[in-house]
Amino acid sequence: MEKNALDIIGHAEEHLIERIAENMHTFGMPSTLGRVLGIIYMNRKPMTLNELSEATGMSKTRMSQVVREMTDANLAEKVFEKGVRKDLYDVEQDYYQTFISLFTANWTKVVSRNKMLYKKLNRELTELLESENLSPEIEDRVCQLLDELKEWLNYYDWLSRLIEFFESEEVFQYVPKTIKSSPRK
Repeated sequence: MEKNALDIIGHAEEHLIERIAENMHTFGMPSTLGRVLGIIYMNRKPMTLNELSEATGMSKTRMSQVVREMTDANLAEKVFEKGVRKDLYDVEQDYYQTFISLFTANWTKVVSRNKMLYKKLNRELTELLESENLSPEIEDRVCQLLDELKEWLNYYDWLSRLIEFFESEEVFQYVPKTIKSSPRK
């Protein structure tokens, strides 16, 4: 009976790990990162690269790359545990915080790239408008593009504020976290 219960638990945990991997893909992250995140999460305690390599079947070198990507995305962190000589990695146990980390990491990069593009295009189009003897049609097109770029910048400024809204956790004042229910007995 107990073996059957452990099989069911293992099966349920594997389903959750796979779903976390699929969800990560939705955020534009490799599903491998999601799989590792799920494994550490289901382990409920920090894990070493060796343990993660064994759990995933990946080489220790590849696992090191994946963990580095996870730490860069604020999805994992190196932790210290007294008496353990190997590096340990842990993940956020709060799904809400994980969502915020994923959302803000991806959108912060998008905002930054697009603001840089705005500066480049705005400079080029403004220089074109000021330096060339343009036909009225071309001048209109340049002006339209400059107006479009202003809207573009407004949108990315709004996204920056939205990112801050999530990072500051002010979002929970408007959309509260669901209170954890206690497990059934």
